[in-house]
Amino acid sequence: MKDKFLIVIAGPTAVGKTKIAIELAKYFNTVILSADSRQIYKELKIGTARPTEDELKQAKHFFIANKSIFEYYNASKYEQEAIELLKNLYEKYDKIILAGGSGLYINALLYGIDDLPEINLSLRKQLISEYENFGLQHIRDRLKKLDPEYYNKVDLNNPKRILKALEVSIQTGKPYSSFLTGTPKKRFFKTIKIALNLPREQLYSKINKRVDLMIEQGLIKEAYELYPHRELTPLKTVGYRELFDFFEGKISKNKAIEKIKSNTRAYARKQISWFKRDNYNWFSPEQLSEIIKFIEKETGKKT
Repeated sequence: MKDKFLIVIAGPTAVGKTKIAIELAKYFNTVILSADSRQIYKELKIGTARPTEDELKQAKHFFIANKSIFEYYNASKYEQEAIELLKNLYEKYDKIILAGGSGLYINALLYGIDDLPEINLSLRKQLISEYENFGLQHIRDRLKKLDPEYYNKVDLNNPKRILKALEVSIQTGKPYSSFLTGTPKKRFFKTIKIALNLPREQLYSKINKRVDLMIEQGLIKEAYELYPHRELTPLKTVGYRELFDFFEGKISKNKAIEKIKSNTRAYARKQISWFKRDNYNWFSPEQLSEIIKFIEKETGKKT
């Protein structure tokens, strides 16, 4: 049986992953799986910089606008669906592109993620309410009682992780830490990991211009239509939450736009740090020919 390859194109937001992924898909005559945890939602079009209709026509994409913000979805579900899809796609293709900036989704597909139970939404709302009403120390104390092992290693300043651990511990009656094996799963494909980056000022300039373009394309209107559903997890996203503050009169429109830019730049820095912790091969998005040569070398032959 021929070797099957998953070619990962990762990197910070706005760096140019979509363009490179499409060029590679055309060159290798293959398809693209998105690894973007927000472009997966059909209601979030402008604010997630989803590929344009023209870009989607140039190469077949999967996991773009195929879920609703009203569905419960996470990296574990993504892993399961992507693995099943790849089993079918590899019957036709030897190389497949995985493109996106959501490190957790990429890692779930490459290495697997621990199987966690689906959480009851009423429990989730109750715990969020406790956090909002009684504060961070309250949920820390609850976690310490329910799962002292995880309490001793979790970032205690990260309420999202604490709440996740509480959800699982309370719903199952077992410590959250008991579900975390940390053992990579065996995959039926080989992985080529490529990350794109640009000089910091160049990347920041692209981010700022992209935000301005989103505003021109109607991001404020899109966010306003989604405002009634602002408590949903997919909407706690850069580009939407700042505009929600504007709608509530907390900040001005100009301040909201500036905050979208600064928060997106901060998110890009986190993405770069995430991918630098793994053994990615780094390129500029302007090095398409070098990327192709590298992939051909890694796969052992030209296409």
